[in-house]
Parts: sequence; C-alpha cells; structure tokens
Amino acid sequence: MLIDAHVHMFSEKIAQKALTNLANICKSPYFTNGTLADTKEKLREWGVDAAFAMNIATKPSQQTIVNNWAASIDDPMFYSFGSVHPDAPDALEELRRIKELGLHGVKLHPDYQEFMIDDPRLFPIYDAIAALELPVTFHTGWDPLSPDLVHASPKAVAKIARQFPKLTIIAAHMGGMALYKESEEYVAGQTIFIDTAMSARLCQPEQFERIVSKHGSERVLFGSDCPWSRSCDEFDFIERTHLSDREKENIYFKNAQALLHL
Repeated sequence: MLIDAHVHMFSEKIAQKALTNLANICKSPYFTNGTLADTKEKLREWGVDAAFAMNIATKPSQQTIVNNWAASIDDPMFYSFGSVHPDAPDALEELRRIKELGLHGVKLHPDYQEFMIDDPRLFPIYDAIAALELPVTFHTGWDPLSPDLVHASPKAVAKIARQFPKLTIIAAHMGGMALYKESEEYVAGQTIFIDTAMSARLCQPEQFERIVSKHGSERVLFGSDCPWSRSCDEFDFIERTHLSDREKENIYFKNAQALLHL
C-alpha cells in the first residue's frame, strides 16, 4: 500500500491558472493538470492508494472558499486538509468549522501566507489546532517564492515543536526543504512527523537515510508534493536506499494510517 501525504489539487475553475502561476514561481514542470480527476488518474498510475489533499488559503478572504472546496472532495481516495490565514479575523472560528466539516487536518504555508513559523501571533492558532486534535502540515525550509528568506527554518520548527507539545506537526520536506543538514541537526529526533516530499530531487540518499535513522521511521510519512513531483519518483528514490522493509512500510502507509486513524 502507498499513501501519499502531500498532494495538491484545485477546483476545475482555477486549476490551470493556479498551476501556470505556480510554475512561473517555482520554475518547475508539473505532472497533473491540477484537477481532482486527473490527479486521481495520475496517482493511480504511480501506484498510490490514498492521498492527503493539501489546500492553502493564501488570502484571508479565501478561507471559506478553500475549505468548502476541500470538504466537497467526495472521493474515498482523498483525505482533505483545510486551511486558515493568520491575518483573517475569524481564523479561530474557521478552525472550528474545519473540524465540523470533517476535514482531516490543517495546511499552513509560511511563505505564501507571509508569516514566520515562530511568530507569536500564530500561537493562538497553534493552540486551537491542538485543542481540536487536528494535525497541521507546514511547508518547511527553502521555497522559491521567497528564496532569500526562510520562513520555517528547521531550528524554528524544532522550537515550535517544543513549545507546543500537544500540537501534531507534520514538517513537510523532511523538516526543511533543501536545508537537510539543519534538519538533521534540529528536527530529527523531535516528536513530530516529517514527510518525504521532493526528496528524490533535492536530498542525497545518504543524508535521507541518516535523517530517517535519527528521527525514527515511525514518524516519517511518504509524500511527493504532487503535481510538482511524481509519487513514483519519490517511491523509487526510497526503494534505492538501504532502509529495511519494516522502515519502508512505516513510511509508505502505516504511519499515515495511524495518524488519521484509517
């Protein structure tokens, strides 16, 4: 079984525009057309059985639209995460609505939502997410949107994990995209989850193995960052490592099952 814990897709109305804009920022190809139907088809081709759908409110005004879209995804293959924007005056109320909608977690992107992960103005949001017993996925590390300013450094991620021990954190991109040395030093070993998104492109196998070994395979989720990376490429990358079959099973599906009580 393979559960991809880091997938992006959009409503048909905005999918092409969103992918075009994001591709211009990322200078990266994309491997789906961004819609639910095409994403599902491609994931099946790549051997994926289920996926966590990440949705991001990049403006305060988008919260309701984004979460309504997330809740509208009526497909047993997908487990949708909602989002709130830190500048929205009703962010805490929207978090409660995310729970009521039956969404499975919260996605926050410090770069696109313009906040530092350890900014105290986010602390009430972290407290609320923890109280609602929802996991939160953060983009962590470098991002092409703001290449000269890291909004969620591995050191800051570790700080938040210590400060909010009841918050279930998923630090995407192995705890810090393209900052794997710092992730190995500060994030590995913390009581948080990390996902493997973009590792095939950016992380050396030896370093990947060291991070998994130090962190523990029980807290590593398989992720691709589809449509920017193919799940099959991330899978092949992990298969080429020296991880044991037990460690791979934890990463591929067991940890995701346990996290969302599937």
